[in-house]
Amino acid sequence: MELAAITHRPESEDAFLYTPDHLRLRLHTKRDDIAKVTVLYADPYWSEPTADGAYRFAYQEQALTILGEGQVHTHWGAEVTVPYRRIQYLFSVTDHNGDTYLYGDRGLRPDTEEERQSLGNYFKLPYFHEIDRVKTPDWVKDTVWYQIFPERFANGDTSNDPVGTLPWNPSDHPSRDAYYGGDLQGVLDHMDDLVELGVNGIYFNPLFKAQSNHKYDTLDYFEIDPDFGDKALFAQVIEEAHKRGIKVMLDAVFNHLGNNSLQWQDVIKHGQDSRFADWFHIQEFPVTPYRNPINGEGDPQFDTFAFGEGMPKLNTANPEVKAFLLEIATYWIKQFDIDAWRLDVANEIDHRFWKEFADACLAIKPDFYILGEIWHSSQTWLNGDEFSGVMNYAYTQLIEDYYLKHALSTRDFTGLLTDQLMKYRDQTNQVMLNMLDSHDTPRLLTLAHDNKALMFQTIAFTFLQPGSPCIYYGTEMGMDGENDPDDRKPMDWSQKGAAAWQQTQKLVQFRTDHAHTLSRGEIQFETVDGLLKVTRTGEETIVGYFNPTAEMISLDLPAFDQSQNYVSHILQPNGYVMVVA
Repeated sequence: MELAAITHRPESEDAFLYTPDHLRLRLHTKRDDIAKVTVLYADPYWSEPTADGAYRFAYQEQALTILGEGQVHTHWGAEVTVPYRRIQYLFSVTDHNGDTYLYGDRGLRPDTEEERQSLGNYFKLPYFHEIDRVKTPDWVKDTVWYQIFPERFANGDTSNDPVGTLPWNPSDHPSRDAYYGGDLQGVLDHMDDLVELGVNGIYFNPLFKAQSNHKYDTLDYFEIDPDFGDKALFAQVIEEAHKRGIKVMLDAVFNHLGNNSLQWQDVIKHGQDSRFADWFHIQEFPVTPYRNPINGEGDPQFDTFAFGEGMPKLNTANPEVKAFLLEIATYWIKQFDIDAWRLDVANEIDHRFWKEFADACLAIKPDFYILGEIWHSSQTWLNGDEFSGVMNYAYTQLIEDYYLKHALSTRDFTGLLTDQLMKYRDQTNQVMLNMLDSHDTPRLLTLAHDNKALMFQTIAFTFLQPGSPCIYYGTEMGMDGENDPDDRKPMDWSQKGAAAWQQTQKLVQFRTDHAHTLSRGEIQFETVDGLLKVTRTGEETIVGYFNPTAEMISLDLPAFDQSQNYVSHILQPNGYVMVVA
């Protein structure tokens, strides 16, 4: 038995309340090393008399099941309930040779009854406080998101086009500063097209007044950018979306401001005497011209997003900045009834601010969705007092590494996916945003080397995963594009109803029809005769078979619900079959 591989963290993603009365436990051991794991548990004060007049801790026993096989760990789990909302628990771990140890709060011990009665070694959860349970909005678990880059979705009103707006041409390769006139009227004009596609959530890139086409350099958080329309039009978009059962998520850029903002321009003018000097992280005055270390100019005078002098970083520890940003956050919820914030560069802002941000948003709308842009492991932000979930790049990029880059073996791929799921509580995994491409990455079809069958195999696999899937505008039209700015081409509306659109619609419909199982159910990965098999169990059982090889593989299914490249009981390369039992 590899004792050093046995791990468990109390009051974390390894021990969490899934419902007010149900505690989910996880234990991790070396892969293929352990034959059986049992949890011993009971109320901490529950004892019973023995024959000699003493008392013993009256524990119950429950076997853990294997949740999945990670890259180097086996992950075990169980769900337990106790009558009085408090618990202490201890694990009994047995290897394939029959050797058994107890694993508890104070380490490993021999598995004897004497040690089982040593209460100091039990992990403890003193009380099931409902306020401590991580809650995530249920509606997100049933949502298929659609990301809109407003400047490139549709030009519905040419009267607000910026000077120099180019003709709408999906074949263009846009420059970084090009304008095509996309606006909110264009979104409103195509709202029913989104309904027809089947999506029920819109994620907007920034809409607030800014100095660029991408709007990540905000000038005024309280105004819709005039290139897109105004507040009255935005209110209409929200109303029409909600009328159709579509939720709306806005993009909040709270890490930095645009350098043409009132606040930063005051710093430029007055230096350290500016009332806004402490709103930013400034090490030296004057602040211009900016020194860029990448160009060998020396250390910068102030902090920015990356080394972009046009985006000076806000000091969110400053009470004035904090109050300013919290007013923005609550304003758009109270005045326009938005449903979610996506938080740009969320990992570069301090945790204390995000805790206050979450409190402020949830006080207005308890089922509000708070999504952080974080590209790495994010446990620190996902303990219930900051974000609901994050953009799940750590998960979806594994899918791309496997299907599109062939950089992982099937064993490592499924193991790493399982390891990622073990980083978070189940209710958190259920609301992670699963996107395969975005305005920050090459388009999926380009990553798939223009192989549409491979692209849709990747999408189908992602749609079977826990989490809330997201489609980047134009994927359904078969659009391609290299990295920014080529991934931001004008939408190709001529392809609506074509083969790629129809296949996207079918996958969205499948996900929506089976949302409860696909978002909340258990997941298992297997390899069967060269195929990758994914099984989801919940209200129903859903099985997906995927052929990641270059071979024709026999698969005899009497019936199936959706497929690609499955002909005469042969699953061809880039093929998939999904079966609902």
